[in-house]
Amino acid sequence: MKKFIVTAATTVACAVTMATGASATANTDAARGRVTVFSTESTKLSSWDDPSGCVKLPAAAHVLINETDAPVRIYGDLFCRSPSLTVQPGYGSHVTPGSGSFAVAE
Repeated sequence: MKKFIVTAATTVACAVTMATGASATANTDAARGRVTVFSTESTKLSSWDDPSGCVKLPAAAHVLINETDAPVRIYGDLFCRSPSLTVQPGYGSHVTPGSGSFAVAE
């Protein structure tokens, strides 16, 4: 009987942990706010509201502005796999033209 109670308590604890972990993950999938990229004086600004996932930067990207509530990482490749530069919320960064992509930091 004691073994059954311990097993049941462990099962409930795991279920609660998984349920709260899943809801926390769901909240961080997309940042709230906007990421804006300036490329050149002759092109319109590019912007993404509530960005999520790996986002390809415009080829001529020059400045990225993070107006979200989460850090944004800038990557040199198109797949968000290479080393990255982190831009904190409320800040911006120069971007090397040809930089590949950005993603909200997890």
